[in-house]
Amino acid sequence: MTSCVLAYSGGLDTSVILGWLMEKGYEVHAVYVDLGQPCEDRQAILDKAKKIGAASSRIVDAREELCRDFAFPVLSWQAKYEGMYLLGTSIARPLISKVCLQVAREVGARAYAHGATGKGNDQCRFQLAAEALEPGIKVIAPWRIKEFRDRFPGRTAMIEYCEQNDIPVKATTRKPYSSDENCLHISYEAGSLEELDVCGVELVDFGMTISPQEAPDKQEEVVIAFEKGVPVAVNGKKLNALDIVQTLNTIGGRNGVGRIDVVENRFVGMKSRGVYEAPGMTILYYAAAQLEQLTLDRDLTHLRDRLSPEIAEMVYYGYWYHAKMDALMAFIRQSHEVVTGEVTIKLYKGNINISKRTSPQSLYKADIATMEGGGSYNQDDAEGFMRIQGLPSRVQASVRPRQY
Repeated sequence: MTSCVLAYSGGLDTSVILGWLMEKGYEVHAVYVDLGQPCEDRQAILDKAKKIGAASSRIVDAREELCRDFAFPVLSWQAKYEGMYLLGTSIARPLISKVCLQVAREVGARAYAHGATGKGNDQCRFQLAAEALEPGIKVIAPWRIKEFRDRFPGRTAMIEYCEQNDIPVKATTRKPYSSDENCLHISYEAGSLEELDVCGVELVDFGMTISPQEAPDKQEEVVIAFEKGVPVAVNGKKLNALDIVQTLNTIGGRNGVGRIDVVENRFVGMKSRGVYEAPGMTILYYAAAQLEQLTLDRDLTHLRDRLSPEIAEMVYYGYWYHAKMDALMAFIRQSHEVVTGEVTIKLYKGNINISKRTSPQSLYKADIATMEGGGSYNQDDAEGFMRIQGLPSRVQASVRPRQY
């Protein structure tokens, strides 16, 4: 019997896929990669995999690694796909593949299955990661197999299959949303969210945040410390990467921070609608940007900002284990050697406002920037600076006068 490792979430798709793979003759080893999914019962998921018939089922805790080695480097890039999405799902997929392949090596499996559809981005992230790490692995994507699609043409048929086989799932025919959870965020897609004339943030039952309207009527102050671009403490307490994210999820969640409703361009070419919540990472992106304003010089910041969309695309598309990514991550580690200090922010009903920022590496000098008289900046120097800057324009205007 051929052995296969399944990236198992315990949700609708992978529960059905587990049963289907067994019907096809595979010995299936279900691997639940614990990424801090906030709304899931881990023991129930393990029990469900065993009940369906998995040869083995296990939980692998990768929460700290997700935050420390995946999310925080992307944070230093201020990478947001299409300017809004903080890449919470995208960041996690290469790590899931890595863990599943480690299990496959342990159990002797030469096949790796996942529940991503042929219409989405996750198929790219899972497979590109797997092929970069284990070139000879066989990747099984049931949604790209016609026989599977004929049997399960949609989520309604899959829900009926689970009901017939007494497999508990969260999805219902009334609210058949597809959600992806980890400690960085929760995403919501499908169901009524495919209709653009409904408000997504009013339709979804959020798991990490309350609405801004329900948030407290007073500001909450938060102090975040960074060392070399990496968050290290919240409100004066040193924490590991996971605890920082979870602490800020709690704080941001109760203040209604981090909800977005977007229509994005998938890697496969279509537009899709998604609703996301990422309270902790939204706070960290904001705070990190404030500290960078003090510590990074203009040209370096602008170069990072020009490259940031490139990083966001690579993460979104699934090119995590890639030579270009390796090189760019080395660049950001070097650039952020000086990004050390503290940022004090205030949260209020979904809003984040800067209160204070300090750094021993601050490049801000009040005696240079002051609008008052005196100081160390000699404005006479600007006369020659402006004449040199204007030289190309004066020459062009003398040769090709502009009409005005």
